[in-house]
Amino acid sequence: MKRNLLTAVCCLLPLGYWINAQTGISAELKTEYIPFSNYVRPEDSVKTDSKSDFKRVDLNLSIPLSVKKNSDGKIKSWSMLVGGSYAKMNHKNYETQLFPTEMLNAQVGIQHMRPLGKKWSMMMTASVGVYTDLEKIDFNDVLGQGGILFIRHFNPNLALGGGPVLTTAFGVPMILPWIYFDWKTNGKIKFNINFPEGMDAGYQFTDKFTLKAVVNLNGMSVERNKDGKSMLFGYQQITAGLRPEIKLNDQLTLRLTGGSTLVRSFSENDRKIKNIFKEKNVADPRFTSTFYVALGLRWNLP
Repeated sequence: MKRNLLTAVCCLLPLGYWINAQTGISAELKTEYIPFSNYVRPEDSVKTDSKSDFKRVDLNLSIPLSVKKNSDGKIKSWSMLVGGSYAKMNHKNYETQLFPTEMLNAQVGIQHMRPLGKKWSMMMTASVGVYTDLEKIDFNDVLGQGGILFIRHFNPNLALGGGPVLTTAFGVPMILPWIYFDWKTNGKIKFNINFPEGMDAGYQFTDKFTLKAVVNLNGMSVERNKDGKSMLFGYQQITAGLRPEIKLNDQLTLRLTGGSTLVRSFSENDRKIKNIFKEKNVADPRFTSTFYVALGLRWNLP
């Protein structure tokens, strides 16, 4: 059940980056690498000699369409979101091909942010995308999702939010929780939770340098045809590590993450909502833990 839900949330656009309203174009380019690690056979949990690696590049873009300020200086905005992820996997010593060698997730969507009085604000997103292993692309590869988040601003340093996320990853609409928590001191300490994306805790040493401890939930989903059925094949990973962030100038920030994979697995479901709550007799295929590295560049145009 837990892996099925994880597959669904991995279909969503990266929600955390766009929480704060931007008056100009914002973007993030990220590459990540996980070296070869051993495949663990699900039927008996034996570590085999089969190995797979994982390489991915992500590009996410937010383009403001309308930005207005009210009398309190709070922003109401409409933005277009464009995102894409391409992953390449190499596999060694498998008797049969179990996993895809390529995965592509590409989405386009809309985001709306507005204040709701003095203490509340709201953010809404909706998107549609293509989730494919690039072997065959048809209408079954198209999935839609969206969410709405209500945020309570207790003071300038503390905000708490929640709301539903709707996804069609399982072929029928299903709702998942979206939880947001942001806290910082008047000094240098910052803490953020954005489920289902992850969490981080950081210390700002200077105006140019921040060091964070991060836990990220991420993955990809692709639609595949198996025995005449449309199946959702999901890759999931949970990583933990340290992330130095260097502010190169007012527009550019460099982020380098190094750490370990806590979870790295695949799951397969026939896109029926009843399977979300169905316990599997055999565990999902997974891989042994290994190190993880990612390099990202964010920029915000005025």
